[in-house]
Amino acid sequence: MLRCMYSGISGMKVNQTKLDVIGNNIANVGTTGFKSSRAEFTDMLYQNSAEATAPTATKGGTNAKQIGLGAKLSSINKVMGQGNALSTGRTLDVCVDGDGYLVVGKGALTGLINVGTDSAGNTSGITSGTMEDTLYTRDGNLTLDKDGNLLTADGYRVMGYYATNALKINSKGALDATYVDADTAKFDNAKLQPLAIPDSVMNGSTKDPIKKFEIGKDGVITAVLGSGSRTAIGQVALASFKNPEGLTGIGGNLLQVSSNSGSPIIKSAKGVTTNSNSSGFGDLVQGALEGSNVDLTEQFTDMITASRSFQASSKMVTTGDEILQTITGLIR
Repeated sequence: MLRCMYSGISGMKVNQTKLDVIGNNIANVGTTGFKSSRAEFTDMLYQNSAEATAPTATKGGTNAKQIGLGAKLSSINKVMGQGNALSTGRTLDVCVDGDGYLVVGKGALTGLINVGTDSAGNTSGITSGTMEDTLYTRDGNLTLDKDGNLLTADGYRVMGYYATNALKINSKGALDATYVDADTAKFDNAKLQPLAIPDSVMNGSTKDPIKKFEIGKDGVITAVLGSGSRTAIGQVALASFKNPEGLTGIGGNLLQVSSNSGSPIIKSAKGVTTNSNSSGFGDLVQGALEGSNVDLTEQFTDMITASRSFQASSKMVTTGDEILQTITGLIR
């Protein structure tokens, strides 16, 4: 059989894959926090018709005569550029402006994730915990349930640090809160816990109801009480990775750690001064969501290129078929 036919088939396969990637990008142009992908190709093995020769005293050297055997998929890379911040005006919407992923998980309100430190004392990866799953997302479309738990749209618990001596779980598994001054609050940097917004806070001997709350750019959740006082509830945690392109998407705007993404690096809690890494993370913008970073102009241009390349490769197959018909017609 002709080699050109197999080269044409390989060209059709890789361009079909590229069109699949482009189709997924276009379908998710409105998906919150979506990162577009890009398919890259590489050439395949070469067949040598003649080897290269070195120069001699009487003749110069000659190059190898190689015939390529087509193309193959090299990689599908994530484009990790920041999407536009889209204002929503909703209190529970947060946009990560810069590096970082929200840490979410499944488990009881009493669950936790232990945060380790590296040899230099920097806040490092997750060591253990009682949460069933630990996942990561850039989708800040958060909700509250009837118990005040801070959740993603799919019901995963948003993890973070609680203010020291501010909250505890009572014997009924519900959350009790104690007033902690928002300006002087310190946070437990050793473990992440599911965040929740209580209905009221014990301010001295008085149960002071929460009127409203806000999420600051550092992730600190500050509540305004009925008396006008401001109390710190907790701090939303962020994680980063050495190779964020290596994270594995599982759908629902959720990502999980892979063998090539590296361990999560957890943002230090507010108030930590020794080996704090908080300056290496982005800010949280309340009342906004990160839009998709898909560029439709680029996607349509790539779609035209890929479709024409697919057509050209298919033409190579039909041309090879015509050559074979000519050859087989010689016996008539």
